[in-house]
Amino acid sequence: MKTFKNNRINTRTPPIWNLDDLYKSINSPDIQKDLQNIKKNTLDFKKKYEGKIASCKADELYLAIKIVEKIDEKIDKVLSYAHLKFTENMTDEKNKIFFQQIKERITEYSSSLVFFSLEINAINNSKLKKLFRNNKLIKYKTWIENSRSYKPYQLNKKLEKFLREKNVTSNSAWIRLFDETIANLKFKFKNKYLSSSEIFNFLSDANHINRKAAAKSIGKTLSNNINLFSIITNTLAKDKSINDQWRKFPNPVRSRNLSNVVEDEVVNALCDSVKNSYSSLSHRYYLLKAKWFNKNKLKYWDRNAPLPFQSNKIYSWNEASEIVLKAFSGFNSEIEEIASLFFKKNWIHAKIQKGKSPGAFSASTVPSVHPYILLNFQGKQRDVSTLAHELGHGVHQYLAAKHQGHFNSATPLTVAETASVFSEMLTFKLLLRSQKQPLERKALLANKVEDMLNTVVRQIAFFEFEKKLHLERISSELSNEEICNIWLETQKESLGPGIEFDEEYKYYWSYIPHFIHSPFYVYAYAFGDCLVNSLYALYEEGHNFFEKKYISLLKSGGSIKYKQLLKPFNLDPSNSNFWNKGLSIIESLIDEIELIQRKDL
Repeated sequence: MKTFKNNRINTRTPPIWNLDDLYKSINSPDIQKDLQNIKKNTLDFKKKYEGKIASCKADELYLAIKIVEKIDEKIDKVLSYAHLKFTENMTDEKNKIFFQQIKERITEYSSSLVFFSLEINAINNSKLKKLFRNNKLIKYKTWIENSRSYKPYQLNKKLEKFLREKNVTSNSAWIRLFDETIANLKFKFKNKYLSSSEIFNFLSDANHINRKAAAKSIGKTLSNNINLFSIITNTLAKDKSINDQWRKFPNPVRSRNLSNVVEDEVVNALCDSVKNSYSSLSHRYYLLKAKWFNKNKLKYWDRNAPLPFQSNKIYSWNEASEIVLKAFSGFNSEIEEIASLFFKKNWIHAKIQKGKSPGAFSASTVPSVHPYILLNFQGKQRDVSTLAHELGHGVHQYLAAKHQGHFNSATPLTVAETASVFSEMLTFKLLLRSQKQPLERKALLANKVEDMLNTVVRQIAFFEFEKKLHLERISSELSNEEICNIWLETQKESLGPGIEFDEEYKYYWSYIPHFIHSPFYVYAYAFGDCLVNSLYALYEEGHNFFEKKYISLLKSGGSIKYKQLLKPFNLDPSNSNFWNKGLSIIESLIDEIELIQRKDL
């Protein structure tokens, strides 16, 4: 493996972020000062504008939006800090109480602003069209239109205020219970007790005995807690169902599609395309992988097992960071320079710590600060990809915030995955070019296929699980066994005959946080992956001014709708053939693996 060297990374161990750019500590007087300003400013705004928004002139409406935007940015700053402190150690009592206190106070204060979006939605279309002739107000055109997409489903002001305030002791409380339960779970492994991040890491261990032991331990711990997880899932699904019925959403997914600013039929087309590709993608690949292990089928704990012909290299933090930055610099120097800031200024928390949130994310925070990235870095090749993925998010969020401000920087999830997945692809291609040995190339290709299957096939299978669960929960609470059966049904359908499941796998649905935090979020990963496959193909083909168009896409944030963002690339996700083109890229990688294998024989 070629090593890439530079002097940009100055730490050999995974770093811990410095949150001082938000606040110095949870006891900082600046937090209380900002909370008091939020309280005062929300009440002042309500007093001045309630009942008057629909009659505002263009300049008046522009000024009102600017005031709310400034308040909302301050709200997000306080909430971001509280959330990031909580994710550092979800078992720390001070962090938990602080996070909850902040959420409760913000909910109380922000309820004064409920009227604002309702009154914007009450403006008639003809008047709004005239208002948009104003050069200042046009800046918020997409933001206003996205808000008005909820108009058919909004309730009266009192009910909207009630639901917002009640959320603290309903939806949010159950999410908190899930997070704290997961953080406190202990998994027995070789006479030790591990956290969820540590135990799940063993599912990709080189030793099959360790993989099996970890899988069995996960299954046992989840089964011991399944009653609680079932209650949480049933309660949240019913809570959503009640809200959906009051708002008259036609299906459980509509609210997610509205927030993603994407049409139901486009999401359905994506889902159908992926499901129709199960046999040519995941089914085909896992049968191929089983042969590499001299088996007819793989046990579920071998699905992400290291390949028998690949290096077991563990990357240091420096190596992983340098590889990703080199991949970025090979594409665009501006992107590489922004990514470098995350390392130089300690905007990343990558060290494994007790109680730390599992997984990875990039938190956009607010334009007046910058994003922060959380990882659980353990040195595997997938960790290198994860670093590239989250840095892609971070760069996207940084550019959007810098060029669009608070309201317009928020990017719908469907497009928000573009930079992250594109960054993964850049890193993968760099590693592939540096490796000339056929077996290592085959391993890199296979690992990329597995990542793409996890991003596309697995996430759509998760989406199918959620749809079935939420539809059935409308009429009746589901038993543990019923939820487990839906899980097994969707998993078997997606992974195919090459994967064999033991009894305890039926409980694995219960640890996935997306089902709890953001129902139906998961399809955005598949959307982003297929979209990036098409984008990257254009890049490799030398599409005219590709870099310039791509940077413009990132800088646009949420100020432009996704179809307009993709128009310069001549890409249209509403076209049914679009998704098949993206999926064909994955199939071509499997073809390349088989070609190398035939040459080896």
